[in-house]
Amino acid sequence: MNEQSRAPADEPSEASPRPRRKGIYVLPNAITLGALFSAFYGIVMAMNGRFEAACIAIFVAAVLDSLDGRVARMTNSQSAFGEQMDSLSDMVAFGAAPALIVYIWALKGMGKAGWIAAFVYIAGAALRLARFNVNIGVVDKRFFQGMPSPAAAAMVVGLVWVMDDAGFRNVALTTPWLAWLAFGITLYAGLSMVTNAPFYSFKVVGGRRTVPFAVLVGIVLAIALIALDTPRALFGIFCAYGLSGYVVYAWRRFKGKPASVIATSIDEPDEKGLHP
Repeated sequence: MNEQSRAPADEPSEASPRPRRKGIYVLPNAITLGALFSAFYGIVMAMNGRFEAACIAIFVAAVLDSLDGRVARMTNSQSAFGEQMDSLSDMVAFGAAPALIVYIWALKGMGKAGWIAAFVYIAGAALRLARFNVNIGVVDKRFFQGMPSPAAAAMVVGLVWVMDDAGFRNVALTTPWLAWLAFGITLYAGLSMVTNAPFYSFKVVGGRRTVPFAVLVGIVLAIALIALDTPRALFGIFCAYGLSGYVVYAWRRFKGKPASVIATSIDEPDEKGLHP
């Protein structure tokens, strides 16, 4: 065999396809960036004393966070990059931002107790997100393991929004009882994110099961209440949701059912279709 009949080893064969370049899906990641921007905007507004705008920004981030994953599934544009981007955005929007907002609004006047409560919250959010990422394949998808971080953030900033709307200003210095209330709710929300209490996810009902007509009536009434008095309605709804996990936990224990939402085996017939 002569040298001309052999192709150089470093030259690619014409028959072998070139490797495709990995791109980034624009739409779902743009929504995630929108949520991240809302969180950053909320922090900036809190630093400037505009707490109503700061709280609204966190609720906007929660709405956008609920959309990015659905948009990715609808457009078949899921990616590992998007999952990591979403987790980082959630850590800022529902971990760092609410902790900083409530700290500036009420906790900074409490000294060490104030920043410890804020740290417990932000650490709870980090642990909650990390546990969610590693347990996503073995958790009953009807429930969240621990309070989801957007709901915890809504409880914390909901209190700030309600009280700011009621006219309370300079809470850290002038209203000690309200500062202690913020302290308690911040600790409650932070610790609830790392409990094993099952919080309903609304995933199954949203797409695969019919619901009674009364549920639709309840949704209409909830929308009307939110439109009538948005801060108090949202705060009340998320406080009720923040307690619901412990009610479900106690009820399952009372009925002798497993209180944990972690599957012992995803192949069990009774758990078919309940896990991703």
